[in-house]
Amino acid sequence: MKIYNHFYEIVIKSFTYLTHTWMQILRRKYVILTLFFSLNFIAATPAMAANLSNDLLKQPATEITISLGNSANELKFEPNHLEFEAGKRYQLRLTNPSQLKHYFTAKDFADGIWTQKVQAGKVEIKGAIHELELKPGAEAEWVFVPLKSGTYGLRCPILGHTEAGMTGEIVIKN
Repeated sequence: MKIYNHFYEIVIKSFTYLTHTWMQILRRKYVILTLFFSLNFIAATPAMAANLSNDLLKQPATEITISLGNSANELKFEPNHLEFEAGKRYQLRLTNPSQLKHYFTAKDFADGIWTQKVQAGKVEIKGAIHELELKPGAEAEWVFVPLKSGTYGLRCPILGHTEAGMTGEIVIKN
């Protein structure tokens, strides 16, 4: 019986050691594979973005003009319903002909597009844009490509403007 217990102890300890060793090996392999796929994805993203932007920059942009208010100081977007097609390049020309400051705010819409640039005066802005402020008489240009289909809200968040009807809808279709 003593030999059996000794043999049992050796097998269990060996099995425990082997199991622990194999678990460590599997964890290492998992971590290495995870890092490999993550780095591969990260490395592919700039290349894909470069190809995407090069192809898109060759497309002529469809120009759409939107007025934030009007010369009668009415609180509205003209037009207040915008439709875009995913994968196409657009140039929004935003104008503020009113004597009041207005915002073009559409965060969820902005999260679903690729912004090439926003230009106001002699300043060009790159990166994530969620809101544009236009002072009286100001103009801005927003060049972008819609990526994510959906229906998004548009509004001017200045106190009283949204409530007075300065809202709109932006639709991106596939």
